[in-house]
Amino acid sequence: MQIWTCTGAANQRWTLPGGGTTPPPSGGFTHPGVLVSRGQLDFVRGRVQAGAQPWTSAFNQMMGSRYASLSRTPAPRPIVECGSYSNPNNGCTDEREDAIAAYTDALAWYLTGDARYAQKSIQIMDAWSATIASHTGSNAPLQTGWAGSVWPRAAEIIRYTYSSWPNADRFATMLRTVYLPVVRNGSNSNGNWELTMMEAATGIAVFLNDRASYDAAVTRFLNRARAFVYLPSDGALPYTVPGSGLDTSSEIINYWHGQSTFVAGLAQETCRDFTHTGYGISAISHVAETSRIQGQDLYPQVGERLRHALGFHSRYQLGEAPPSWLCGGSLTRGLGPITEVGYNALANRLGNAMTNTQTLTQQQRPASTNNLFVAWETLTHGENPN
Repeated sequence: MQIWTCTGAANQRWTLPGGGTTPPPSGGFTHPGVLVSRGQLDFVRGRVQAGAQPWTSAFNQMMGSRYASLSRTPAPRPIVECGSYSNPNNGCTDEREDAIAAYTDALAWYLTGDARYAQKSIQIMDAWSATIASHTGSNAPLQTGWAGSVWPRAAEIIRYTYSSWPNADRFATMLRTVYLPVVRNGSNSNGNWELTMMEAATGIAVFLNDRASYDAAVTRFLNRARAFVYLPSDGALPYTVPGSGLDTSSEIINYWHGQSTFVAGLAQETCRDFTHTGYGISAISHVAETSRIQGQDLYPQVGERLRHALGFHSRYQLGEAPPSWLCGGSLTRGLGPITEVGYNALANRLGNAMTNTQTLTQQQRPASTNNLFVAWETLTHGENPN
């Protein structure tokens, strides 16, 4: 197997072991390049080796979690059955947590150089690629999106930084046949579903070097991100995805969980609860970050929505009482550990003032995992200039 190393800007020089250069793999993708880049990983490794904060505490948190256990036994099954609110839950939690464990081990391998973690990540990915055939149940699209968002993060790090993964092609086949067909066309459910599914589709496409699937997922993502977070430039009512069936103001208000006053940063699920809203915000930041690594920076297109969404929800997550016009004056908080990636991109790299988001982000450090598809983002993205 060829291990590619990229030096310089995306899609410039790619070096094979032993010297010599060759064009990038088919499609021109940068590897590793799903959510985290080699430059970001190298920065984190240096900070951890220096004992610097917040990276060292975040690293210790990750290494002390059950996800980094070298005695973990993967629990794959041919059919993962996931009903509404995880009832039934036949393999759903196992699949999501095994994917996070594979990603955790991949990070641990790169940051420590201990090959046992790479081998554990491979063991978990191989177990699932040898077993799973499909997802069933009403939550199957969302489950496929959650797990499908995390698997490529692990796979990218292992395939492009570790010396040997004999079953890498079988894992690629799993992503291509079990996951991508489910997520690529999105969903007509709440916005967090489709945003998570587009995150999975873009990450899978990067790993597969599938330019057509990547471009289609980005197009759908941009449409859905616009429909998930409101900006006054959208007009008096939020933008709706063409073909969504939301044709009247009453239908739109109902879809926005009864909210009829719209301000910058309000999200389609704000009045449902902050937890599901956080899923959508997180997916927006993840896709934007992956696209930036791939040389197609989407922050100019989604950054303003993401900035306002983070600031708006951070403000109330920090405890400010909502006005009566916002969700009837009652909010269900619980945003989750989802602010690091967007905050680092928009505040640290791009220089936007984000006071509320900064306060919340720093309060939550080190950000851990939501046990679904968000994991260790203080470690990977906190104050990361790359």
